[in-house]
Amino acid sequence: MHIAFVAPECAPFVKTGGLADAIESLPKEIARRGHQVTVYIPYYRQVSSHFPEKKVVISSITIPFQYYNRFVTVIDGGKHDGVQFYFIDNPELFDRETPYGTQAGEYLDNWERFGLFCRAVLEASKDLGVPDIFHMHDWQASMLSVYLRTVYYFDPALRNSGTLLTVHNAGYQGWFPPQTTEHLLLPWDIFTMDRVEQYNTFNFLKGGIVYSDSITTVSHKYAEEIQTPEFGNGLDGAFAKRAADLHGILNGVDYNKWNPENDGKIAAHYSPKDLSGKAQCRRDLLHAFGASNVRDDAAVLGIVSRLATQKGFDLTAQIIEQLSFENIFLIILGTGEPYYENLFRSLHERFPDKLSVRITYDETLAHKIHAGSDIYLMPSRYEPCGLNQIYSLKYGSVPVVRATGGLDDTIEEWNPEAKTGTGFKFHGYYADDYLRAVQRALAVFADKDAWQTLMRNGMLQDYSWIKPGEAYVKVYEEVARRRS
Repeated sequence: MHIAFVAPECAPFVKTGGLADAIESLPKEIARRGHQVTVYIPYYRQVSSHFPEKKVVISSITIPFQYYNRFVTVIDGGKHDGVQFYFIDNPELFDRETPYGTQAGEYLDNWERFGLFCRAVLEASKDLGVPDIFHMHDWQASMLSVYLRTVYYFDPALRNSGTLLTVHNAGYQGWFPPQTTEHLLLPWDIFTMDRVEQYNTFNFLKGGIVYSDSITTVSHKYAEEIQTPEFGNGLDGAFAKRAADLHGILNGVDYNKWNPENDGKIAAHYSPKDLSGKAQCRRDLLHAFGASNVRDDAAVLGIVSRLATQKGFDLTAQIIEQLSFENIFLIILGTGEPYYENLFRSLHERFPDKLSVRITYDETLAHKIHAGSDIYLMPSRYEPCGLNQIYSLKYGSVPVVRATGGLDDTIEEWNPEAKTGTGFKFHGYYADDYLRAVQRALAVFADKDAWQTLMRNGMLQDYSWIKPGEAYVKVYEEVARRRS
């Protein structure tokens, strides 16, 4: 089969979150299985730095809007690990400082930017190869399904192409004014509650849910959660209507990049058979964060995250004072909401011997935290999949997580009698529950034999892309059968 991935970002070209890692790795796994794979992403300013000399494969595609046309160029990104990359280029829309918006908010013309992107992919594919399946990712690519089943319904070149939408985070949906319908030259009869309308807005993600042949999300638990009001962000009814076509497939990770046995970003290598290098990584991490007075028997706690309420930083802030009485040192790396950036700066000033914060994103430091910390914290309010807890397992940094989404799917509670399990979970979104889970971890940390067993349990887990790749191929085959 020919699979075309349509996504708003892809590492290493442009990355704002875990979606980019998935689009870097999953296409390679599908290509490894013998399928033809193409990836389309916008030609952002960040992408252009990787390809300073444009290799144009389509010099101009006309994309009509209500009162004007825009013109798109398609750039050849070459073939990497069996995957062909193409970039949709329109400098006025994509040559900007950041992909989606600024601190002031999202770009007001994102409807135009990603409407153009989706329609340009459909047009480009007619020259570059029409796929059996368009695999779209998140709201920015959702309009492709809507266009395909409305404006392009009678296009003979595209008639047999199936569509799969993967929802990486249902909290981001792409809401725009009702007039977006006619601005994108779509028929007004789709602006109804059972199609793209939601609370009198044009909802890109809802359109993708309604018009795609099949839908996946990034963990089994999250596929269940988004059908409930608590996690569906207003789309729980739309997801529930498509329950028969909704699949939860856990994201994998790339162990070529995240593996303490060969990671070039950490101070020493180690493995489940020989954990000795972990101590050197811990010393290196503490040195990097200027923590020279941490006792050898203290537990180093690590967090690498976007600083946002979704990630549970309100809970973390609530337990800092209680944690200050424990034998711990907490290291936090990330950027995000200004409120939390300032809050954790002030907490660092208040508890300098218990907490160090670096308000930045640094890939090398992220690797050092996974390798050098003893315990990894992810108290998320919700977490569709989560990758950091999977990285932490591999690095022997034992996770403490809230039992939601992919965190619940990937972490098994430690059982001291059976010596099974990989971490510690709490269920209610309450600071006391979170604190007790951390304290359970600290109690086991004091028993070095039990702790090493727990570390090895996690390090031996396999969350590579092999099983997810197999699951995605089954979905592709099912969609293709229905479209043939």
